[in-house]
Amino acid sequence: MSNSLTQMLEKTFGHPRGLLGRFGGLAMAYGNAATELRVVELASIESAETALVVGPGPGVGLEAAAGHAGRVIGVDPSPEMLARSRRRCGDKVELRRGTADSTGEPDDGVDVVLTVNNVQLWEDRAAGFAELFRVLRPGGRLLLSAHEKWLPVSRHELADEAAAAGFTDLQTWTWEPPGFGASLAAQLRAVKPAA
Repeated sequence: MSNSLTQMLEKTFGHPRGLLGRFGGLAMAYGNAATELRVVELASIESAETALVVGPGPGVGLEAAAGHAGRVIGVDPSPEMLARSRRRCGDKVELRRGTADSTGEPDDGVDVVLTVNNVQLWEDRAAGFAELFRVLRPGGRLLLSAHEKWLPVSRHELADEAAAAGFTDLQTWTWEPPGFGASLAAQLRAVKPAA
């Protein structure tokens, strides 16, 4: 991939900023909405739980999680996406700059971690899975979804990477989001073992 194309994709989807970032936010809100809502549904978040959304983009899944959880935190490296999430969610959520491998959360601080179409952007997946394992309470769960065609490794290898970080009860499957041109989603569910 050429350097200029890589930079354009980075400004549009990786760390959205400027005009390309605004376009990327609109594309994410439209293209990811069904998957975001599906992941929140699969998480079965309860009202006393804390949810961490990694890479919420324009905040569709973040807003859905806020309708279930007692506390919702969104971490994104892009100020543009944090601003979009703030406009969508208002004061219902806590937002901060962060990434999968640097969430700013304390040990055992959240019950569920959600991430949609973000894992392919992690600079260090092993560090990302280790951080998400660290911040989950014992018995907490991780739900991850990504366009299967953009995964850096197969969904089964991704599950192996999560297992290497300590996650158990791993399940992986594919899901076809509704809508014209929707891309097949690879999904993963994992649990941090109870103490």
